[in-house]
This record gives sequence, structure tokens and C-alpha cells, in this order.
Amino acid sequence: MASFLRYLEDEEVRNQEEQLMVNMLYYTFYRKSPEKLGFDSIAEGLHEVLKSNEMKKEIQAIFTYNYRHLELVEKSHDLTFESPLRVHSSYSTDQVLSALGYYNEQQRPEFREGVKYLKGKKVDVFFITLNKSDKDFSPSTMYDDYAMNEWLFHWQSQSRTSVTSETAQRYIHHRERNHQILLFVREYKQENGYAAPFTYLGTADYVRHSGNKPISFVWELHEKIPAKLIVQVNKHIL
Repeated sequence: MASFLRYLEDEEVRNQEEQLMVNMLYYTFYRKSPEKLGFDSIAEGLHEVLKSNEMKKEIQAIFTYNYRHLELVEKSHDLTFESPLRVHSSYSTDQVLSALGYYNEQQRPEFREGVKYLKGKKVDVFFITLNKSDKDFSPSTMYDDYAMNEWLFHWQSQSRTSVTSETAQRYIHHRERNHQILLFVREYKQENGYAAPFTYLGTADYVRHSGNKPISFVWELHEKIPAKLIVQVNKHIL
């Protein structure tokens, strides 16, 4: 958050992580890549927003308020590459994909799935909505996802994923392949009429699996789920 505030002051990028952070900020405001909107760069697109002093002050006020009212302590990630993501912070899908470099200066591909495989980064990203309704999801996507305790998370794959598929094998053998699994979780699809953000639970390791099409996985998180979140992500707690 402090890096965002600093960028709003001088619009300077000091390193690769800050460039990814700027990508996140750009795709918070825009839904298309710079070229498709007539900008030469992400920096130009952001400058168009920030050149208005009123807009700039309002954005700074929002960031400052959020920074002072953080409900969870964010933690450093253990990813094998640069990223501004922080464990237990909340992000939109666009912000996550920007922070991972998938949305960048050149592209913003369409993304509508709940999982994303980034081959170049050697990561699988899971976007998990815990409380699903018939209105928002079809029977084939009514997965059974929940925290079993502070460390273990039960997650069900897409209905078409078989145990013998390359996708499932990549999940099961991710450690041997130096591949990382990232879990992002939200309680509901919408919050106050808008798309709800996802909380980054961090990376996780394979523990076991059962079933087929879909497959039920148990993952062990590298960071303990905070007490404030555990009731939300464990729907079996009464």
C-alpha cells in the first residue's frame, strides 16, 4: 500500500515489483490494454487518470484510509519471482493477474475461469468462491471448497478434470516439478453490489486427493489462515 501511495506522488517506477504494482493500478481503472485504448504505455494511461488533482487526491484518500484500516496483517509471499502480492491481502481478479504479469503492457486476455495455469511462471492460480448459488453457478461448477482447519484446505477441481490428465498430474506432483499452487478465496461472488475481492491465502502443498471428474484435493497452506478469516472459509463451523 505504501508503494501505491508513493507512486501517486511522483509516478516513478523504481524496480520490477513496482512495475507490476503499476500494472495492477492500471487494470484497476481500465479493462483493456493500453494499445486498445490509444495509450502508448501503462504509464500514459495512469497519467491520464492522475493528471486531475481532484481525482488524484480522492485516490490517495482512499488508499490512505484503507492502509490505516487494514483488518489483517499482510505477509510477504514465497513466490519464486517478483510480485507485489502479499499474503492475506485482498485483490480483484484483474489485480491478481496483473501482479503475476499475465495482464501487462501488451495484453489483457479474456479470463472467465476459476483456475489459471501460467506456464512461464510455473504456477497454478485458484480463484475460489466458497458460497455458491444456483443463480450464479451451474450444477457442474458447484464445487465443495472449504478450510478444514487453519492449515488445510479442501478444494474440488473442475468437473472435467480427470486424475490422469496433465492438469491433475501437475497439481499432484507440483513439488517435484518446482511448481507452485496459489489459493485466492472469497466468501461470496458479490459484495455490496460489486464483484467481491479475493483474499490471497498464499501458496500450498499437495496432501492427498480422492475421486475423479471432479477430483477432491486437500492442500496444506504455507501460512496459517488468520482467526478472522477461518469462520468465513470453513462453512462447517456452526
